[in-house]
Amino acid sequence: MAFESSLLFGMYSQMKQSLQGSAQGAGPQLQVIIPSAAYSGAIISFILCPSELVKCRMQVQGTDSLVPMSRRYDSSLDCALKTVKNDGVRGIFRGGFTTLLRESIGNAVFFSIYEHVRYHMHLHLKSASPDHRNLIDVGVGIASGGLGGIAFWSAVLPLDVAKTIIQTAPDNSSSRNPFQVLSSIYRRAGLKGCYVGLGPTIVRAFPANATAIVAWEVAVKLLGIKRD
Repeated sequence: MAFESSLLFGMYSQMKQSLQGSAQGAGPQLQVIIPSAAYSGAIISFILCPSELVKCRMQVQGTDSLVPMSRRYDSSLDCALKTVKNDGVRGIFRGGFTTLLRESIGNAVFFSIYEHVRYHMHLHLKSASPDHRNLIDVGVGIASGGLGGIAFWSAVLPLDVAKTIIQTAPDNSSSRNPFQVLSSIYRRAGLKGCYVGLGPTIVRAFPANATAIVAWEVAVKLLGIKRD
């Protein structure tokens, strides 16, 4: 997560700066934010897919799991090695297309919400006392990052549900098409089935993303990096 987050924020910043060029708009520009975020999300999906496949498979192999005893893993490394041994390199990237969709769409939503909330909050608080500027920046970071995180998972949770099913299915011949998987879930359990786990995900999303944004903005400030 440390490597993935640094890569995501770094690529997003560079891509956004490159697309903006010397033209600085009056506010957030969706034509710049969306492609920058989607591209960054697509790139990190190649890192996230193998790590999340291992995580998901380790998490579902409890005593009541459908995972056969012959397919149980002793550790995360054991899981990764056995997956490559049994399914080849392609096996470790199972669910890659779904992860790419989730990260591209999700980060486009996340950074759009984050940039707009941040811009409008700073606009309304620009008359605040300079003595409280650092405190205001932290508060804005918490609100914009937290709301962005909620928007991210609200938009792409069905894709995450499909990804988990694809990556943990014991049958290698099962569908890897996220839309077929979601269609099957919808027929069986309706829209609620596509959003299973929404509550815990949203509860986690706000503090996790708020913390990430505040850490990013503080790091940018400490490093003296100029940003709009």
